[in-house]
Amino acid sequence: MTGERELLARTAELAIEFVESLDTRAVRPELAYADALAAFDAPLPDEPIDPLAVVEELARVAEPGLTAMGSGRYFGFVIGGAVPASLATDWLVSAWDQNTALAEPTPATSALETVTGRWILDILRLPAHCSFAFVTGCQMAHVTALAAGRHEMYRRAGWDLPERGLAGAPALRVVVGGKRHVTLTRALRLLGFGREQEVVLPADAQGRMHVEELADAIDPETPTIVCVQAGEVSTGAFDDLATAADVAHAAGAWVHVDGAFGLWAAASPSLAHLVAGNDRADSWATDAHKWLNVPYDCGIAICAHPEAHRAAMEYAAPYLTVADGAAARDPMGYGPEFSRRARSAPVWAALRSLGRSGVADIVDRCCRHARTLADELSRLPGCEILNDVVLNQVLLRFEDDETTDAVVAAVQAGGEAWMSGTLWDGRRAIRISVSNWRTGDADVARTVAAFAGAHSTARTATRP
Repeated sequence: MTGERELLARTAELAIEFVESLDTRAVRPELAYADALAAFDAPLPDEPIDPLAVVEELARVAEPGLTAMGSGRYFGFVIGGAVPASLATDWLVSAWDQNTALAEPTPATSALETVTGRWILDILRLPAHCSFAFVTGCQMAHVTALAAGRHEMYRRAGWDLPERGLAGAPALRVVVGGKRHVTLTRALRLLGFGREQEVVLPADAQGRMHVEELADAIDPETPTIVCVQAGEVSTGAFDDLATAADVAHAAGAWVHVDGAFGLWAAASPSLAHLVAGNDRADSWATDAHKWLNVPYDCGIAICAHPEAHRAAMEYAAPYLTVADGAAARDPMGYGPEFSRRARSAPVWAALRSLGRSGVADIVDRCCRHARTLADELSRLPGCEILNDVVLNQVLLRFEDDETTDAVVAAVQAGGEAWMSGTLWDGRRAIRISVSNWRTGDADVARTVAAFAGAHSTARTATRP
């Protein structure tokens, strides 16, 4: 059997080779799911196999079916890459194998999380007293933050949720925008909120909630959570966060901000105006594995009411030595998981290596590239840019649905770049998300050329 040092060294080589191929390999995967399944599909082995042979087999079989999501020309689903310090630290985290749940057995990584959370509050311009949790992604950040909001709103209504549960609880209303993200909807369902409890406010042409209708949507006698967006997923548009906070708080409601990627506008002095009033909300959900460019999986839930946050994540067991709050901070006291990796460490490494100006530079460069893509693509015949490019999102379509779908399919198939198709107001569209620190001027030029070629081919194919 191969020794552990040799195994890890070879694994590092394979990882480095993959990272170094990102600029030249096709962005799309070479294998379809069915082919990848056939390649992996085998009976469970009866006897041990040399670990090196296992790793070599995995790399050989899997790599053709991998999308180059770390490439500077991957523009799908608002996915960032991994800055070098965060990637290297993520490798260390796996080697350390610390279950960072309790401070007593994991003092180093628990202390690191405390500091990293403070840095996050600082760079996102949020109140220093806020609590935070490092979770798997924005989906679970929503669940965590909204659980705190649910707990607090029931407390204000005189209902002891931990003691009495949801059965027979007073009605609780949730106000959402017409273009809210699906992860917010799913979080609400996981927490027991149905469609009948939702008040859906219409959105404007950019996907912004009509906050002028918010006051009429809130009944001061009904516990209410208002969910607003910092960065609509297709257009990048921001709800009027300041007005929403003022109106909601005047009626005693809780304000939750979906800031999966848009919250990072706060890190840029030139874009911070987009999140004006954001610091007056009650909870926030964001991702580090998007615009901060750390490896998956790392979302962050933030709460302006630490006591409600801790109460919603109640934890206790005879075998747990629970921190008293003054001497140490137990990470599991703020998130839904008992078992979890030290996922704040790559965030610490990214912030430590980039500094405040480095994070701002990533955000600013991505937005500049988005504007360039919009300007260049708008010159193609029949191309319409559907959004005001206020952040890193470009939403476009061509002369009809058939051509739009044909263009995005051709770009994906060509392998030069990858972005997703979508529906916007009932019409087919293409969504470009510029979120990767690697994206440079050359990547933008290559992507524009890929669109030009795909559009020319699509127009020829669809002509009668």
